[in-house]
Amino acid sequence: MDGGPRVPEQRRPGAPGEPDGSAALRFGVLGPVRAWRGEEALATGSPQQRALLAALLLREGRTATAAELIDALWGEEPPSQALAALRTYASRLRKILDPGVLVSESGGYAVRGLAEGALDLAVVQDLATEAEKARTAGDLCHARDVLRDALARWDGEVLAGVPGPYAEAQRVRLEEWRLQLLETRLDMDLEQGCHAEAVSELTALTAAHPLRERLRELLMLALYRSGRQAEALAVYADTRRLLADELGVDPRPGLQDLQQRILRADPGLAETSAPAPEASPSPVRPAQLPATVPDFTGRAAFVRELSDVLSSASGAGDAHGGRVMAVSALAGIGGVGKTTLAVHVAHQARAAFPDGQLYVDLQGAGARAAEPETVLGAFLRALGTADSAIPDSLEERAALYRSVLDGRRVLVLLDNARDAAQVRPLLPGTEGCAALVTARVRMVDLAGAHLVDLDVMSPEEALALFTKIVGEERVASEREAALDVVGACGFLPLAIRIAASRLAARRTWTVSVLAAKLADERRRLDELQAGDLAVKATFELGYGQLERAQARAFRLLGLADGPDISLAAAAAVLDLPVDDTEDLLESLVDTSLLESAAPGRYRFHDLVRLYARACAERDEHPPSERGAALSRLLDFYLATTAGVYAIERPGDRLVDDLEATRYPGLRFTDGPAALDWLYTESSALLACVRQAAGTERLRRAVDLLWAARDLAESGANSRQYETTATAVREATRAAGDIRAEGRARIALTGFLLVSGRIRQASEEARLAMERATAAGDPTAASWAAQDRGLIALHQRRYSDGKVFFDLAIEGFREARNGLCEATALCNLSRAYMGMGNTSKAIEFAQNGLAVHVRVGSTMRLANGHYALGVAFATAGRHIDALAQFSRALTIFVDHRQRLWAGTTHFRIAETHLEAHRPGPAAQHAEQALALGCIGGDQMRGNVLKLLGHALSALGEVDRGKACWHEALNLYEANGSPEAETVRTLLEPATAA
Repeated sequence: MDGGPRVPEQRRPGAPGEPDGSAALRFGVLGPVRAWRGEEALATGSPQQRALLAALLLREGRTATAAELIDALWGEEPPSQALAALRTYASRLRKILDPGVLVSESGGYAVRGLAEGALDLAVVQDLATEAEKARTAGDLCHARDVLRDALARWDGEVLAGVPGPYAEAQRVRLEEWRLQLLETRLDMDLEQGCHAEAVSELTALTAAHPLRERLRELLMLALYRSGRQAEALAVYADTRRLLADELGVDPRPGLQDLQQRILRADPGLAETSAPAPEASPSPVRPAQLPATVPDFTGRAAFVRELSDVLSSASGAGDAHGGRVMAVSALAGIGGVGKTTLAVHVAHQARAAFPDGQLYVDLQGAGARAAEPETVLGAFLRALGTADSAIPDSLEERAALYRSVLDGRRVLVLLDNARDAAQVRPLLPGTEGCAALVTARVRMVDLAGAHLVDLDVMSPEEALALFTKIVGEERVASEREAALDVVGACGFLPLAIRIAASRLAARRTWTVSVLAAKLADERRRLDELQAGDLAVKATFELGYGQLERAQARAFRLLGLADGPDISLAAAAAVLDLPVDDTEDLLESLVDTSLLESAAPGRYRFHDLVRLYARACAERDEHPPSERGAALSRLLDFYLATTAGVYAIERPGDRLVDDLEATRYPGLRFTDGPAALDWLYTESSALLACVRQAAGTERLRRAVDLLWAARDLAESGANSRQYETTATAVREATRAAGDIRAEGRARIALTGFLLVSGRIRQASEEARLAMERATAAGDPTAASWAAQDRGLIALHQRRYSDGKVFFDLAIEGFREARNGLCEATALCNLSRAYMGMGNTSKAIEFAQNGLAVHVRVGSTMRLANGHYALGVAFATAGRHIDALAQFSRALTIFVDHRQRLWAGTTHFRIAETHLEAHRPGPAAQHAEQALALGCIGGDQMRGNVLKLLGHALSALGEVDRGKACWHEALNLYEANGSPEAETVRTLLEPATAA
């Protein structure tokens, strides 16, 4: 930032900064020359008068002689009456400005006495200085925010419309300064790992400033860090050729060195810190460790052993810092204290890992362990990565995670792991970091891990733990009874803690009373000696002490399959008011039989859940109450999801044709809250659908899956949605329920269309239509017809598509389903486009948009604008098309439809390219790549092909070819006919 124009504060000595009784003057030169008094715009006169004002403002309060001002306004050929004209302009400005602002002095003029912040250029200079200080202090987040504020104050061309050689020189100087500030901000973006977002902006900037090597260097680095090495090298090749052709020079040494480092895959090119949220004033340092227990007892040898391993990573006592990435894996049966020990050691080591501590329960002992990609997404967000910068695939997330941790000292606690395969992607992989892993199995296949087998406590340690919790006075007089208690607990720490906590909470009990209660359980000691049954016996102590209502809540809540449960969903399971439910759940939390995952959310330890289910099978009477509880939960999810669907799609009558529910759901008044609920509950909701497959609740489960289609269409939870839809489809086939099967296949077809798996979607849609027709389900039949029409468009069978869309429109009109009718009309527009009838395409798109407006569409209104934009673009009406796409994009973003937003960026890029504007085309194509698109890899190939054309038009031929090569790989993998088109584009290069 050094070297930028410096504009000192301009104030009258002793003046407060503005005249009494009037608003302060403000001036702008970073755009048109303008003046305001308060919020009132002032008339600054003719171009020459504005040139005089600008020259005086840019003099930083110094006096300019008349000769200097004449030279600034007219240069070497001033008019004969230049001095008189200058005085006239000055006189007119005095009338506009406050008294004493424009002063005459020594035969010249000056602007004095302006309030602080009165000139936009001075404000920007102060912001640039502040950003430089913040960067020097290591506060990149604040520095980036300040620079964004500074750059936002430019408003078009500097001194726009102002004549004269002085104004022209200032325009060049200030534009160069703006670019320097922009390069500095982009450099900090890359330092913070925001390379994916930077690619789009840098692509546009290099197109606008093709000879600016620093921008090219930043673009190469951003592409390389985004995993696009071939494109990064292509940028260098394009730059070298351009510099040779235009200037006859080679790239500067820094650019050449970067190319060599990319060729070597230099690890030093990895970003140095994680991207942080824009609003955060400092780098994110997660502190996710659960609280350590105050009565931690024993395990001294294990604590020393694990601490020594962690010190090898933290570099304790090592002048060179950490040398290795340390991994310790603790194994043992459930309840043996793995988590307690790991958390205790991790807290002791916190000071050695100043950049943060991450924690996750991997749910490895449950039926559905946590997916590594889901965990990585949560870790990246905790480390400050924006959602838009988090890639989709496991491999890309793992790579970004390791990059974000590079150079940091972070401790990662992976609790309750299933196996080594689940753990490997979650390991930091860089020196200075460490991982603690707990699991029920020994991870002998986790390379490089320090393995620790954790057994039960010794009798002495067990008694010491018991005594700490219960109190020395109560145990001292009943030592033998205390030994009986810890012996009955099998010396398992979790069992001892539960028993001792119960005793501590009941002051009227003696230790002997507790020992007698344990002895009365005839099977307890046998179970304590039988592997995992030892944990079950331990939980029996807590369960036996519950009040009747608590025990019922414990049993029924354990039936639900989801990873956790919200308070409202739990109220549905228990068929109780929310307040009563909260009291019960909090009391269970107090007994350690339930955990509070977050405010209003609860979860079982995986082993406790299994025990709760066993209790439900044994104790719940009548047995039908188990099914009734799950039925209420399904009703709650279906009713609430239907309400969310109705808010997002007003006018869609699908909600009227879903299975009836007896238990009500939540009601929302605004879309954002409704979507928040849907995405927060997604895992639990889909688990409920899977659990209902194969039961009498199957039809409701299918309809819940259908109503939750946003989870697939938005790109969120796509893997879980596919797994669930496949399982439900198979369940409907096994049940012989053709109505439910048709609907399940429609849900699966929607996902397959979003992911671009057209051949599979075609078969599912065909069978869905057959089943729906045979079952007399007109709603499903119309949806299936619409899906088959979309598939026909993908396969370029436009006449077939028209037939299917006509069927769909007829069905939707009969059902008075205005929103679906509008969608089908918009899709029919695309069929007419394919058949070459552009006027019909525009007509039907306009008709569809009109129906969307009539029925009050919210999110789906975006699809109407999108369809009309596509029709206008096909007709060559580029301005109209871009207007429609812009409206669609705003709505898609507001409704969190990431894939649709990416698809709209692709259409905008396509339109700009057709209009011979390759710069904006490349920028929007990059946005489409970053967000993803409807259509999966096929659509990604389309975006890359378009980006290649745009880059080639910008003279970046090698980078364009790199995009085409990547597109070709995708097309060939999908068996797409577009592969041949791309091969033709690459043939000249092959021949050469």
